[in-house]
Amino acid sequence: MSNSADSPGTGSSPAVTRRFRPVRVLTVAVFALAGLIFFTSFNTAKGTNIRTDASLLKLSDLIQERSHKNASLDGSNGVLRDEVDTLAGRENGGSKAETAKLAALEKNAGTQKLQGKAVTVTLNDAPPNATAKLPGYPEPQPDYLVIHQQDLQAVVNALWLGGAQGIKVMDQRLISTSAVRCVGNTLILQGRVYSPPYKITAIGDPQKLQKALADSPAIQNYMVYVNVYGLGWKVEENGTVTLPGYSGTVDLHYAKPVE
Repeated sequence: MSNSADSPGTGSSPAVTRRFRPVRVLTVAVFALAGLIFFTSFNTAKGTNIRTDASLLKLSDLIQERSHKNASLDGSNGVLRDEVDTLAGRENGGSKAETAKLAALEKNAGTQKLQGKAVTVTLNDAPPNATAKLPGYPEPQPDYLVIHQQDLQAVVNALWLGGAQGIKVMDQRLISTSAVRCVGNTLILQGRVYSPPYKITAIGDPQKLQKALADSPAIQNYMVYVNVYGLGWKVEENGTVTLPGYSGTVDLHYAKPVE
């Protein structure tokens, strides 16, 4: 027998009590949340494709922009430094010995141009489709085919050990506080970003510089990857060249203990 509340055809229909159904409330909440998400997406995009809009600034673009800006600032700083040196020379009341001592310090610091016989080392990534050229070696991982920070540091350290009087990496002169660092497959040097091939130029005795490169254990290990996987390596004498003086800031930055 059915209940009168379930029989709409009966003459007298008592009031029907509707039960609270959590499923209906949950459904309403889901639609409300979806509406909020759509509204937020529309408000953010403002009519553009937020996934592929070319007007959005990419991180790589920002890095390149800052790199160009730093290069421009370095150039301006170099011009100002030359003007200051010129004015200081006019007002210099020191002796000839003091002037010569100052010039020697500037030369050793790398802030002045340096001319002499040079050797240039060029490092480059291997071809992306490289395979093992010699038997007994595994097929390359992506990590095997790119220049790493330790490869650049090995070349710089070997050149210093070989008696280099000055070193230029790409278009920048190295000084005592310079740090050769790589992020991914790009070089970051003194606030500027570079991509391979990387060129390192050193002034000194060409024979001693090349011997130091050949004797370096780190470079000998690198040469295995050159011969097996095709990493780029070229050493050439340049004759007489002129290295630029360092034009960036010479302020020292150091950490302080937390008190």
